[in-house]
Amino acid sequence: MTTSDSAQLNMESYLADSEHIDWRHPLIMAKASELATGTSGDEEIAKRCFEFVRDSIKHSWDYRMNPVTRKASEVLQHGTGYCYAKSHLLAALLRANGIPAGLCYQRLSVGVEGPPYCLHGLNAVHLAQYGWYRIDARGNKPGVAAEFVPPVEKLAFPMVSVLEKDFPGIWAHPLPPVISALTQNATVEQVYENLPDVEETGMISAVSWSNSSTRKG
Repeated sequence: MTTSDSAQLNMESYLADSEHIDWRHPLIMAKASELATGTSGDEEIAKRCFEFVRDSIKHSWDYRMNPVTRKASEVLQHGTGYCYAKSHLLAALLRANGIPAGLCYQRLSVGVEGPPYCLHGLNAVHLAQYGWYRIDARGNKPGVAAEFVPPVEKLAFPMVSVLEKDFPGIWAHPLPPVISALTQNATVEQVYENLPDVEETGMISAVSWSNSSTRKG
């Protein structure tokens, strides 16, 4: 296999339909088509998808809203999800429109600063003009103002301590600890009490974020 063949194979994984990023589900396909209607290119489609998930899908903990959702289609159907589940939906809407999209993770303090820590889920989208670009559709609120302004990143949360981490990877599929948390806990309150956390993700294959010109400095 040549280098170009390998790169193409890797990119195809960020367009794939899967158990949790189930973009071939009729609800996902219909919403993706609706969001793309009247657009002029991948950047405009991506912005519409981002703003829909950020603004129209309620963050489960912000709104104390059940049920716990995991698959992209569940998030769309119920209109709610934790940051991880919202990132699954955003990836699905982008992939349904033929735009490569993956999952990214940060390790953040659950509170303002200090332990305990948990994973935070967001996305990266591959735009023709800019390459990989990270976006965070967890939902804005006072103190959180994520935007879509490529090539500048405007994510939900800054790193505020040395124990917080910005993991250098773009995953085609959700991390196992994330799926475990969303599967094994029946309510949003139980998820909050058992938020997933890992200190290193290097053992799980992902595209290196260092290849992106928009890496956070």
